[in-house]
Amino acid sequence: MNVLIILGHPRTDSFCGALADAYGKGASEAGTEVRRLDLAKLDFDPDVHTPSPNQQAFEDDIRKARALILWAEHLVFVYPTWWGTLPALLKGFLDRVLTPHFAFNTCEGGTGYQGLLGGRSAQLITTMDTPPLIHRLVYRQPGRNAMARATLGFCSIRPVRSLVCGSVKDSSLHQRQRWLEQAHRQGRSLERGRITPGEKLRHKIGAWLKGMRLQFYPMTWLAYTAGALAAAPVDGVFGDSLFWLGYLCLFLLEVATVLINEVVDFPSDRNNRFFSTFTGGSRVLVEGLLSRRELQIGITLALAGAVASAAWLLTRTPSDTPAVLSVLGVMAILALGYTAPPLKQCYRGLGELDVALTHSIVVILCGYVFMGGAWNDPLPWLLGLPLLLAIVPSITLSGIPDLDADAAAGKRTLAVRLGQRGALWLCLVFTVLAAGAALMAQLLNLAEGAFAGIAYVVIPHATWLVWLLLKRMESGKPPGRIDGLMAASLTYVLWFGLFPLLRLAG
Repeated sequence: MNVLIILGHPRTDSFCGALADAYGKGASEAGTEVRRLDLAKLDFDPDVHTPSPNQQAFEDDIRKARALILWAEHLVFVYPTWWGTLPALLKGFLDRVLTPHFAFNTCEGGTGYQGLLGGRSAQLITTMDTPPLIHRLVYRQPGRNAMARATLGFCSIRPVRSLVCGSVKDSSLHQRQRWLEQAHRQGRSLERGRITPGEKLRHKIGAWLKGMRLQFYPMTWLAYTAGALAAAPVDGVFGDSLFWLGYLCLFLLEVATVLINEVVDFPSDRNNRFFSTFTGGSRVLVEGLLSRRELQIGITLALAGAVASAAWLLTRTPSDTPAVLSVLGVMAILALGYTAPPLKQCYRGLGELDVALTHSIVVILCGYVFMGGAWNDPLPWLLGLPLLLAIVPSITLSGIPDLDADAAAGKRTLAVRLGQRGALWLCLVFTVLAAGAALMAQLLNLAEGAFAGIAYVVIPHATWLVWLLLKRMESGKPPGRIDGLMAASLTYVLWFGLFPLLRLAG
């Protein structure tokens, strides 16, 4: 392992210098190759005088420092905390060294930035006169947050762990010796690897949560709950284990669907430049956070859990077994068939309809039938139709940022088939149809009054969304990120789930 220790104190004979010595000794004993940079000994201008730091000539010491950072697998920063953050020397060093195209790049996807120093971890060792507990609770660790998140994390250096030594001014010789021993142990611990088992576990859990794309699940829950409430069980639904068992089955089915999408859509996701929270996949496979084998295991476990919970559900539901199996079968075929072969609906131009059905009428039917309702009752269908119409715009819009990558991968979404302008027109039409359906449901008191009052919020929202769609068409911009438009469309959908849920619950 290559370890670079960067001493950020302007005096090398400081206690920070002793901490750097202790850490370096422990790291050497752990069998790592240790190199060190004492910033006080470097010859460089800490100020950026040009519009871009890359336009300013790099001194020899800055070039050497950049080479060492690229060489290192583990970076150790030792510095005092002054005025809650870094010394000017260390801050100036970071300004000059961590420049665009070396530490990060701008990009169209994600947050708009891409860290370039991934695969490295870091250790912060800092001294302070403020008691660490006060620094953490009162000041909220501004210096650590700046280093760990806004600087190193921004450049994709993670994990970043820290050792805080304080209060130094009130410390005894014995206490300082204990801090030196701690620094030595931190260096020595590299013998077991630069990433601890706990950090690996947290990293893997985070990757799975990202891969599951939990941001899509609330809408399913709203529709399912509305369907369950419409069945009007005597004791309600939230305290009924049958309700939660049914949702567990659907939840696991959705997990399997999302993970299958991740595997099948890899060619498109890999080339997608405009990915965001709601478009372009979770990218856990593209970024190497999870392997294809891990995703396949996750799919198998999710499907096994869905089957087990469905079997348990059949023993609990008051509905006829054929009715429950029919509704679950339709849900499973449509959900898994969105990207899974042989159906691959989203590759045939049917993906948008597939998603609209599974997140509206079908999931409402699941809730309704699981809790004892009959599938052919008109109530769940009346609840689902306006929601279906409202979903079409958002799922169609999600294909616009992905348009070029999807087309190259042979994925025939509506955005690919119709082009951006045609897709926007389709979204506009369905936005108006959904608003009209909501108004009709309110005026005619359909679905047992589940849509009472909805027109007062849906029509203004639809007007705003139509204006945004027309504005996008008039702009003539090529396909790319449409985050604001996506947010407006997704929140539009929420009204069609919230109103029935609240009305039926009341």
